[in-house]
Amino acid sequence: MEDKGYMLRDGFLIGGGLIIVGLVLELSVGPVDWDVFRWPVNGIVLAGFLTMIAIIFLLRKRVPVFQFIGTNKAAIPALIYAVSLTVIMGLTRQEGLTPGPSPMGEGSLWINHMLSFWPFVLIYVYIALILGLIILRRVLHFTSLRRDIPFLLNHLGLFLAMTTATLGNADMQRLKVIVVKGQPEWRAMNDQRQIVEMAVTIELKEFIMETYDDGSPRRFASDIEIQTKTGKKLRTTVEVNKPVKVGGWKIYQYSYDTQMGAMSQISILELVRDPWLPLVYTGIYMMLAGAVCMFLFGGKKRISQSPNSQSISKYL
Repeated sequence: MEDKGYMLRDGFLIGGGLIIVGLVLELSVGPVDWDVFRWPVNGIVLAGFLTMIAIIFLLRKRVPVFQFIGTNKAAIPALIYAVSLTVIMGLTRQEGLTPGPSPMGEGSLWINHMLSFWPFVLIYVYIALILGLIILRRVLHFTSLRRDIPFLLNHLGLFLAMTTATLGNADMQRLKVIVVKGQPEWRAMNDQRQIVEMAVTIELKEFIMETYDDGSPRRFASDIEIQTKTGKKLRTTVEVNKPVKVGGWKIYQYSYDTQMGAMSQISILELVRDPWLPLVYTGIYMMLAGAVCMFLFGGKKRISQSPNSQSISKYL
């Protein structure tokens, strides 16, 4: 039940207030430093956020604003703000998570780093909070499998995908390694241009390139041998958009010696590790399942409400 003491404009005021607070934080402390949220900090933050949602839900009848947050009058303005900021992100070139020396100074601007822009982050946290309250309210008033299951799958899946994709971003690792033909390599470079030791050794056996008639590359790949620390060896071919999975890492074909072309003796590979990705996919699959359930149950409902449904049922 929505609280009649609040109106849609109050939702816009709350969202606008979050944007103002975000701008103050952006100008005073700088952008969101996602590296701080590496495991186990992100796990603690997630547990704290879930606890906060539960507390707000339990106090909703005593605190009117808590009751209001879980309503459409709060959700609609929040979604409008989120869509507006997302459109800005889509229309501007994004350069990663770390902006230049000053949000308003020379170099890259905050608009080029929306994922670490405080107003953007706060609005999406607010939407996740609203989602959590709506989910708990629906669970408490669960009455129909046909109506409530699709709703919960959609909203819980969105909540899971949003929270885990955001908090898991800090644990994502990207390494680039340059492998030379015939020389085993165990060192790679991270995003901070630091040399790190890989959990595997990679040796380039052969660089493969297929070209069009004009000589431009049509396909390039690397025939490599991967050896783990346990001594296990794997001979495989890595292509663009066809990664190889080894020990929780995905190995992608990234680049090569463009000057040498098909005669290149080196290959540049990218290793990516995202331990939270299965949870993100789980949320996406839940939303897909919810959409399928809505289609199936909705179709049955339309048939049952048809004027001729009683006469049809006689022949079934």
